[in-house]
Amino acid sequence: MLVGVPKEIKNHEYRVGLTPSSVVELVARGHRVMVETNAGMAIDFSDNEYRAAGAEIVADAAEIFAAADMIIKVKEPQANECKMLRAGQILYTYLHLAPDPEQARLLVESGATCIAYETVTDNQGGLPLLAPMSEVAGRMSVQAGAHYLEIAQGGRGVLLGGVPGVAPAKVLVIGGGVVGDNAAAMAVGLGADVTIVDRSIARLRQLDAKYQGRAHCVYSTAVAIEEYALNADLVIGAVLIPGAAAPKLLSRDIISRMKRGAVVVDVAIDQGGCFETSRATTHQEPTFVVDNVVHYCVANMPGGVARTATMALNNATLSYALALANDPVSALLTDKNLQNGLNVHRGQVTYKAVADALGYDYIAAEAALTKI
Repeated sequence: MLVGVPKEIKNHEYRVGLTPSSVVELVARGHRVMVETNAGMAIDFSDNEYRAAGAEIVADAAEIFAAADMIIKVKEPQANECKMLRAGQILYTYLHLAPDPEQARLLVESGATCIAYETVTDNQGGLPLLAPMSEVAGRMSVQAGAHYLEIAQGGRGVLLGGVPGVAPAKVLVIGGGVVGDNAAAMAVGLGADVTIVDRSIARLRQLDAKYQGRAHCVYSTAVAIEEYALNADLVIGAVLIPGAAAPKLLSRDIISRMKRGAVVVDVAIDQGGCFETSRATTHQEPTFVVDNVVHYCVANMPGGVARTATMALNNATLSYALALANDPVSALLTDKNLQNGLNVHRGQVTYKAVADALGYDYIAAEAALTKI
């Protein structure tokens, strides 16, 4: 199979779909790889490294989209990239379609087979291709929150961990999954007063055992979220419904009554955001202020640590990339976990949460794959 890796074009996105070491693995199995020139240059993966790994370097993305059987990316394709996709081509990347009707329309119209990293599952019901970026984003959320709490950045002028004689900042983490756990670990490590809310008692028990009283683990209700948010210096939104739009858990009214200079970090922004006042921002302009509350809603947060994030992502995505390159139909039909990643196939929406969110007719992935 001919695998193509275009340079990412989203604002301040420096990750790349394949590392040179991943290229080596594909080439060793008889596949060809085309990489757009300078695709990994920003994170110190040079064209020469890709050539040494066995890749062909090409001048622009158009050449890759025109020739490749499978496109491997990181972020969702931008409109001009969607328009270069063609029927029968495989797209393997993050998609986050539920809050993005225009991208969904373009992918449906393309006729391509579109596999979303964020909905591939594992045997435990986890999301193994989302997990590494959730780990990165969870850890970064605390770094960002601590930075924007500084008064020069518009925050309250509060040091996250406090100092002897001065209480630490209060941090609320909404959601106890991978993002929330990693956020809590960072905040606890910096000495903050941390509360995690989640709707799973079993998960709260796990977190309580892990943190041994260093973080408060509280059952999530509307009343609890409001109470802790109004007392918080930093709120991190870390909720996820796989493939679906994120629920709005902080209303505009609650935001308006939070402390002046408090910071909210919406890690769920890729799925539409979990705060009513959220809107996607970029690394170039990462924050905005609503009712004296600083909002950090960068939609590609792990792109800020692009080298670490690229290597972590490739560790998770490579095995599936190899299976798809070897025999895509067999891989999708025999591996139910990979099949769960199929969101769009030959003009049909094959992921129910996306179909429900955007009003498309839904066809099960297996049915779409075997339809003649």
